[in-house]
Amino acid sequence: MIISLPIEDRPRSYAFYQQALGLKPVGELADDGIPEPLQFALADDVTMMLIPTEGFSWVLGDQPAAPYGQSECILSIHAESEAAVDAQVAKAVTAGAKVVTEPVRKPWAYLATFTDPDGHLWMVETT
Repeated sequence: MIISLPIEDRPRSYAFYQQALGLKPVGELADDGIPEPLQFALADDVTMMLIPTEGFSWVLGDQPAAPYGQSECILSIHAESEAAVDAQVAKAVTAGAKVVTEPVRKPWAYLATFTDPDGHLWMVETT
């Protein structure tokens, strides 16, 4: 399975996902030292591919991508504790994330949400 997201800046996204989430890039390096296509391993047989917006639009055809700040999905990460949620959010912010929902206890989980530099929404949660 490949989850594809549009991005504006390959080097920025390459750095963000390594620094903010500790993801490991996969694939052969291009001339700029970044894998092409830019992918990160998420789990066994699951990768996230980051596609420059012009290439993403080419794949979509007449269907426009969601504008910046409008999320069509939430990418979620499970954390082991409330402290781990707080630490993950702090790490993401240091790498360039923008907090959408500060860490908060809800009836179903302790969670926080943030966006990556391209506006994709991530949630970190623990029960």
